[in-house]
Amino acid sequence: MNSNISKNTNALINLKSIQTAEDDKSEVELVTEGVLRPVSGGFEIEYEESETTGYENSTTTIKCLGNSFASLTRKGCASSELVLEVGKKHHCYYETPFGSMMVGIFTNAIENELTEKGGRLLLKYTIDVNSAYVSDNEVLLSVEIR
Repeated sequence: MNSNISKNTNALINLKSIQTAEDDKSEVELVTEGVLRPVSGGFEIEYEESETTGYENSTTTIKCLGNSFASLTRKGCASSELVLEVGKKHHCYYETPFGSMMVGIFTNAIENELTEKGGRLLLKYTIDVNSAYVSDNEVLLSVEIR
């Protein structure tokens, strides 16, 4: 990892989230300022949520280590932590403005092209509650250093 990257590098983050449940498909797009920082074995992206995502007054941190592990942590009005590990299912605590629950997260793919110069990150995973299918999800982030 290049040591000339500062601890917190300002970045423009373009996030696109697609959720598909049976015949229903919803998309959310967000362009926001945030930071990209190196962590042991990978990178973290941190940004403030907005009214667009429904999690206003919350901070989201996405940590990605290679192409096999990522975590999404949200703190604020609705706190949650999702663990994504390709080919494995994790049970995670997920809070919404309407209440909290335990969800199953099965990760289908992580495509990590992040470097100290920015890049992109694609996360594909399925959510279930009590082993009942809820949705297929795709999160695509592109990060541009400012």
